[in-house]
Amino acid sequence: MGSHFMPDFRNKHVGERERIIGDGIREVVAELRLVEVVDYIAFLRMDRLGNIADVVNSSSQLYMKAGTLRFSGEGDIHLTWNTPPTIDLGMEFRHAGVSAHFKLGLAAAAASVTLTYLAFEDPDLSADEQTERLAAAIAGARLEWRAAD
Repeated sequence: MGSHFMPDFRNKHVGERERIIGDGIREVVAELRLVEVVDYIAFLRMDRLGNIADVVNSSSQLYMKAGTLRFSGEGDIHLTWNTPPTIDLGMEFRHAGVSAHFKLGLAAAAASVTLTYLAFEDPDLSADEQTERLAAAIAGARLEWRAAD
């Protein structure tokens, strides 16, 4: 069923792969941040995960091919009296034989990607080839925009 990758934080490729995913979905992240943080908090606290799935779907449909990026049905809120809120959304990316699961962290001034699982259909890829395949899959999943003539 292909090779699977569980992140090892000593692995030099993890940071590069997270950057590839983050760069590839930056416009989607910008769309997700148009939703008020209090709405994400309410959706997560009241177990309205379908609402988050709808937001992710509508945010990604302008920039990614259908079905390539979706909400995995899990999320977390980091909210204290002393810090701005942070929302973690479980996300899944699937395209061109690559499957990536990651947490997307949304905060007031930044966003982050934490890779939790990565699998490839081809089990014989080297680590560098896996990183290249991930980059190609992300690029291939993005919709091309052309200016109107």
